[in-house]
Amino acid sequence: MTVNIVPFTPEYQPFIRAIRESVFIQEQAVPVELEFDGLDENAMQVLVAVDGQYVGTGRMLDDGHIGRIAILKEFRGLGLGAKVVQALVDEAARLGYPRVYLGAQTHAVDFYAKLGFTPYGEEFMDAGIPHLAMECKVKGDA
Repeated sequence: MTVNIVPFTPEYQPFIRAIRESVFIQEQAVPVELEFDGLDENAMQVLVAVDGQYVGTGRMLDDGHIGRIAILKEFRGLGLGAKVVQALVDEAARLGYPRVYLGAQTHAVDFYAKLGFTPYGEEFMDAGIPHLAMECKVKGDA
C-alpha cells in the first residue's frame, strides 16, 4: 500500500476522477457539477494504491479545507481513509497550517473524531447529504 501526494495533472486526474465518480456520483448520487467544482487543479491531491491499483483519494485546498475523501467500496475497512486524511494533515503541518477543517458526512463523524477532529457548528446539508463541520489543530513539523 502506498499513499502519495500528487498534482491534478493528466497523469493522475483519470484515477482521481474514477474513484470519486464511483463513490460520490454513482453510490451517493452527488451531481457531477457539485463533485467536480473546478477547485481540483489548485488543490493538493492524495492517491492511495493497493497492489499497484489506485483505490482511494482525497484533497486539501490551500486554506486547509480537506475533502473528497473516497475509498472504493471493495477496499473499505482497511484503514485507507485514515491514511489519506493523515497524509493531508501531515502535509498541512509541513506547510505550517495552524488547522485543517472539513465537512464530515454525519455517518463519518466518529471516523474523523478518531483522527483528532472536533465538530463545531450546526449540521448542514451538502449535495442533499447531512454534514457536520469539523476541525483539527495541526501540530508543526510532521
